[in-house]
Amino acid sequence: MKNIKLTNRISLINKKFRKKEFYHYLKTSNLSLVIPKIKDKYIVVSQKRVPINKINYEFPSGIVEKKETTLQSAHKELKEETGYKSRSKLSKIITFYTEPGRLTTKITGYYTKNLIKISSPEKGIKIHLFNQRDIFKLILNQKFNNSSHIAMFLYLITNIKNR
Repeated sequence: MKNIKLTNRISLINKKFRKKEFYHYLKTSNLSLVIPKIKDKYIVVSQKRVPINKINYEFPSGIVEKKETTLQSAHKELKEETGYKSRSKLSKIITFYTEPGRLTTKITGYYTKNLIKISSPEKGIKIHLFNQRDIFKLILNQKFNNSSHIAMFLYLITNIKNR
């Protein structure tokens, strides 16, 4: 097995797969995501995503830093990206691999509907309030493009009571 460090957070792994074949994948950081709700609207952020060169709508999320839990990361991302803070404990939705064929990344989702505005979002991020139908329209129009965020949202609305 060969481990090529690309950055502090990403390594390319070349693992012997068959006799003369190698399987390549990336060892990457885990992520946290939070789906915040105010009354009947979800807080969605939009920002330009360099790899696709487009504005993308998504839920607040980010990398879980070393010595940080997914819950701590979710609280941090909520504050940084929206300027909101949850007044109650975040409810865990689910954890899953984002792309198990090529990445080691797991994403853990949280939900909250008890929020207070404490600051402005970080530069380059816009905040939107959308109902469920609006989010589905964004997905259909390929403006809400992150598959992990879509899966987390669908899991939330179909499996979690009092959402």
